Amino acid sequence: MSRTDTQNPPRSLTRLFTAHPATVNETYFGHMRFALWFSFWFFVAGAAALIHAVLPFVCETTASRILKKLSARVAARH
Repeated sequence: MSRTDTQNPPRSLTRLFTAHPATVNETYFGHMRFALWFSFWFFVAGAAALIHAVLPFVCETTASRILKKLSARVAARH
């Protein structure tokens, strides 16, 4: 049987998607899930900062609190 490129992508292409996730002991999809979760909270922090910029009495510590939690979560992974 001959191998087709659609069935078995070249090892270098696979490595592009799996090398970095492997450095934090994750699969490609596990890493994707974490990155999407992380980006969601960045979006929430950004929205809170934007609201705070216009209404300084609202969301006074929300963005910084979220960023501190995200930073701690990333530090615990490495």
